[in-house]
Amino acid sequence: MKRKTEVSELIFKIIAYFILILFSLMCVYPLIYALSAAFSSADAVDGGKVILWPVDVQGSAFKHVLTDNRFWINYSNTLFVTFFGTVWSLGYSILGAYALSKKRLLGRHGFNFFLVFTMWFSAGIIPQYMNYMQTSQVFTSIGITDLKWTIVIAMGMNATNIILLRNSFEGVPSEIEEAARIDGATELQVLTKVYIPMSKATIATVALFFGISRWNGYFWAYKVIPGGEQGQEYSWPVQVYIRDFLNTYTQITGSSAGDNKWSPDYTYSATSVLYAMVVCAVIPILAIYPFIQKYFAKGVNMGGVKE
Repeated sequence: MKRKTEVSELIFKIIAYFILILFSLMCVYPLIYALSAAFSSADAVDGGKVILWPVDVQGSAFKHVLTDNRFWINYSNTLFVTFFGTVWSLGYSILGAYALSKKRLLGRHGFNFFLVFTMWFSAGIIPQYMNYMQTSQVFTSIGITDLKWTIVIAMGMNATNIILLRNSFEGVPSEIEEAARIDGATELQVLTKVYIPMSKATIATVALFFGISRWNGYFWAYKVIPGGEQGQEYSWPVQVYIRDFLNTYTQITGSSAGDNKWSPDYTYSATSVLYAMVVCAVIPILAIYPFIQKYFAKGVNMGGVKE
């Protein structure tokens, strides 16, 4: 028999759905505005006429971005940092979580305490900056001058992700591991043939966390990889390049977007180009996220709840 919905429950559902829809629109609107501004004319963008839909539609801004070699060089740097950084961080996070999940590990409780301690008390910006500088000096001493590797190696640690993986590994039945060891499996085979396949939802979730943080990483790349005459602009990720473009050309920082250094005919705005870059930069995340989303809730629940 179908239960009759009470008035209070109906009111609650209406309010909840309204809030969710409003929140969703707030999240989607910036992307819609970025697309509209990228396809609008210079007068419409700089005059504040763009609110929701494109005004005086044109595609010159995207054409400019697609033919900007430096943008795509920095774009490839972001792909490089995201791929190798995610592999590096995920690899040793799995190893660390596997070790911490074993009760036979000597000093296990102490290691777990120090791991959680880093979540309570952060060392601060200065020690992190010194860490990046020392890492870059080590690379330079062995002949690696490309500072992209500094971002890949030095930004690897994340205590929360290790805890998620550790809890997921602890949820694997010990009987399965014992059966694998009876069959002659080594420690590495137990990890790769038992624990990783049975925790793939959490691993996919953690990989998504690492990937997004690397893709959106801006601050430390901006601080560690210098610009200017002695800099390494060719090693910048795309986010730093977008920031440099914003500082150089757009009216947001007070400079004129219509002077000769930008576009003599002023057919499209530098702000439109900026938004076109932002749209191009967010496309990979939008493309990958739906494929990993199915693991997201399951992975967080498996790794975040300890039975």
